[in-house]
Amino acid sequence: MTTKQYRCYSPAPAPASAADGTTGASVSDRWPSLHIPASATANYTVVPPSSVQYRNRRSAQLVAGDFEKARHFYPRVLNAHIHPLVAAFFQMDNAQVAARYGHLNPAVDEAKLRDLLGVQPQHFAWAGSDLLSVTNGSGERQMVVVETNSCPSGQKSMPPLQDSDTSSGYRAVVGAALDALHADAHVDGDLAVVYDKNAMEASGYAAVLAAESNEQVWLVEHYDGDPDPPVAWVADTMHVRDGSGTWHAIRGCLRYVTQRPWNRIPLRTRTRMLNPVVACLAGGRNKMMAARAYEQLNAELQPHQLSVRVPETVYNVVLADVPEWVRRMGGRAVIKNPYSNAGQGVWTVATPGDLDAFMRLDQPYAKFVVQGLVGNAGWSSSTRHGCLYHAGTVPDTRNRVYVCDLRVMVAATSSGFRPVSIYARRARDPLARVLDAGTPSWNMLGTNLSVRNSDGSWSTDADRLVLMDCKDFNQLGIGIDDLIDAYVQTVLSVIAIDKMAQRLLRPDGAFDYALFRELNPDDALLDELG
Repeated sequence: MTTKQYRCYSPAPAPASAADGTTGASVSDRWPSLHIPASATANYTVVPPSSVQYRNRRSAQLVAGDFEKARHFYPRVLNAHIHPLVAAFFQMDNAQVAARYGHLNPAVDEAKLRDLLGVQPQHFAWAGSDLLSVTNGSGERQMVVVETNSCPSGQKSMPPLQDSDTSSGYRAVVGAALDALHADAHVDGDLAVVYDKNAMEASGYAAVLAAESNEQVWLVEHYDGDPDPPVAWVADTMHVRDGSGTWHAIRGCLRYVTQRPWNRIPLRTRTRMLNPVVACLAGGRNKMMAARAYEQLNAELQPHQLSVRVPETVYNVVLADVPEWVRRMGGRAVIKNPYSNAGQGVWTVATPGDLDAFMRLDQPYAKFVVQGLVGNAGWSSSTRHGCLYHAGTVPDTRNRVYVCDLRVMVAATSSGFRPVSIYARRARDPLARVLDAGTPSWNMLGTNLSVRNSDGSWSTDADRLVLMDCKDFNQLGIGIDDLIDAYVQTVLSVIAIDKMAQRLLRPDGAFDYALFRELNPDDALLDELG
């Protein structure tokens, strides 16, 4: 039987001996306090850690009553009041959403849309889409999907729908988690929330999970590249290490691990996961596969006049071919590392200087996604579907318009999808009418708030956060029908990725590596999968 090796940075098969010439220690020797059955020790070894240094990792237990709203929301949100229009949207059920959408789009099969909103996904029950409000030369406005993320952020930015219930958004996701974690439990053990960023929300989920399950819940940091992680996998079961060095089996885990989760979490686990890693590879953290998933669902839904709307997208592009695809799009495009997130690995190309800067970079992966650029009316990509450009914010007192995107988080329930939280993010600089060839375009177009620090930690540029409250919402220039459109687009994108995840699993539940290699032929990524 193949020996499973726990690596700290890459899950690719390790050599028989470590880099320093020593043989990997057995699991029992490495973690003496962890009880491992004799049948497992022959098949599991530990590769000695690298010299990478990490700050102290934390493993804490949370119990019912530990949720304190000041710890799990931005300070601005604590005193914010939800905008009445947003509150009205959240009060709509899926039947009302389908009825309104069908009324505004009479060619759409309303019954089919209602069925789709009621879908219970198999692998992708918690997601968030980033969308742009765009228009075209004819003034036709619509929401388009930029990307869809597994394990998204959003709770800490959402004003409460009711002042008396500040944890309702967290509880919606935890409800989906409990449905997933209690279904066909394969092992005994505790519950955990494991995360690699966004401690504010991760700890909120752990506190609410403790309250809803009436159990103590482990809250554990688990970073990419950690040489001595407090998470171990034995016989495909997660174990977490407490402060005294004792290991505890985990039967169910709400996962907020976002950075390359496949390099430290198995694709097939006995521990129940929300979301399982296959959802990330199928599109939740893989823009290459997401593009394929959208294409396949759009073909299926064409008779019903429904589709996931995205800018024109080309995938599996090798580096040498990127300039040609940019040229075909009129010299303006967006280039994406397919496997990055939090605003990392995305390059806007609006000028030759932007493209030159990208081509000089060292890249860890062999393939890229090239997408049509949504800019201003005079400088967007020219694609087969024409030009799309940002509707942008309502002009400020200096008549400046800013790019904003909208994050819509959804969770699956027993009766289908439901919206959980919404927030928006504004670009740093106003959108120029005429493009200055010497000015990088990212500050006008990039909206992500996450900032990666030099030590590998994350911070947030919260000054550009736009809340769904009475103070901020009106800046966006959108209405309830735009929110409905954004929600429908989010649900369709999640269903597309969930269907792709189902396709990537064989009937026995094993991951289909051969199919994945055919669909996503990137050797660098495949090496990470091992």
